[in-house]
Amino acid sequence: MKKTTLFIAQAGIIAAMYVVLSMLMYTFSYLEIQCRVAEALCMTIFYTPAGVFGVFIGCLITNIFGGSWIDVVFGSLTTLVAALLTWPIARAIRKKHGPNLKIKHALLIPIPTVVVNAICIPFVLYFGYNVTTFGDVEGKLPVLAILALSVFLGELISCYVFGPLFVFALNRVNKALDLSLESQTKKTIKE
Repeated sequence: MKKTTLFIAQAGIIAAMYVVLSMLMYTFSYLEIQCRVAEALCMTIFYTPAGVFGVFIGCLITNIFGGSWIDVVFGSLTTLVAALLTWPIARAIRKKHGPNLKIKHALLIPIPTVVVNAICIPFVLYFGYNVTTFGDVEGKLPVLAILALSVFLGELISCYVFGPLFVFALNRVNKALDLSLESQTKKTIKE
């Protein structure tokens, strides 16, 4: 029961952070030029499997505010697929290198997020939001190619600029919690 409660709480906190970050950066979280900073929360998957569901639920709620049912369904599923692909990578790194994520290993975690979004989200934008031109560019394939590049660059910024900032913060929290548990254990042993 305790693990389930912790899992739900962690997923809820991550989902809430995703929604808040997306709403604060609303202008950059939607449409053809997007840099959804909340995508950096894919890094939470290293620290807890609840990150998979937290990021998915947060994206689902955020996409509901976006207005397109195609985004709600397929944009959210894209995030779920990316998060599910991230989990085995994060688990393998954690198993081999321990509970604190080093920046050099953190570079591997966002790969599914960046790649899956760059492949799928251009179609969501094209069909869900009717983004059928990009500047002077017209035609389905050229527009989809530019949208893919735009989403790819936005995901790179979100995951590889803001992601390491999350890692730094989460490592500090993780270390503080470990120290707190260690001191409580020592106190209990002395008594």
